[in-house]
Formats: sequence, structure tokens, C-alpha cells
Amino acid sequence: MRGTLTGQRYVDDILRPHVEPFLNCLPGAIFQQDKARPHTARVAQDFLRHFQSLLWPSRSPDLSPVEHVWDQLKWKIPSCHSVHDLELAVQDLWAHLPQDNIRCLINSMPDRVEACIVAGGGPTRY
Repeated sequence: MRGTLTGQRYVDDILRPHVEPFLNCLPGAIFQQDKARPHTARVAQDFLRHFQSLLWPSRSPDLSPVEHVWDQLKWKIPSCHSVHDLELAVQDLWAHLPQDNIRCLINSMPDRVEACIVAGGGPTRY
């Protein structure tokens, strides 16, 4: 996304068109997000009130499997000479992510949550 992601943009550009339809197809799904300002904005919280969300401990990025995905992508991004080239490279890498890696990260969520609880919201091995 270009520009600043406000709470309203988060709702209009991400939650409403992408997250809501996805969650509506998965009864019982639990939505996860961190405490970034757009995520905690009242407009975003109001929009998400009909969905179950995972409580996010302060200072604990350990629950987010997408951080591992971003890390994998980061090491594969080629040198780019423009924002457009960077966008194309990231889109191509994202489209070709090994789905087995994604499944492993998703399947590790119960263990991640348990480890975070045991660590009192602090760092874990994840």
C-alpha cells in the first residue's frame, strides 16, 4: 500500500474486501492481528466486533507466522532500481511461496499460542 495506512483505510482496503469474505467462509475462525495503530483504531475494532479475534499480548511478535514469511521473502528479494521493480519482485515471490511452508506455519499456531502463554507474553523459541 502506498501512503499512510489509517484505521479507515485498513477497514476499506483490507478488512472489508479481503478479511471479511474470508472469515465469513470459515465458521469458528479466529482472526489475528498485532497492535499496529490501524488495527487498534476504533473504526477497525468496531468493524471486527462480529468476528472472534486472538488477543495480542503486548510486546510479543512471537504469535505471527506471517513474520516468518516476510523473513523468507526478504532474503530472496533481488536488487531493485525502482519501487515498481520492487513491487513486481515481491508479488512474484509471494505468488510462488511454497505452500508446505505456509501450512507448517499455520499448523504451528496452537504450539505458538501455548508457548506464549507459558512465557507470560514474553519471547518464545518461535
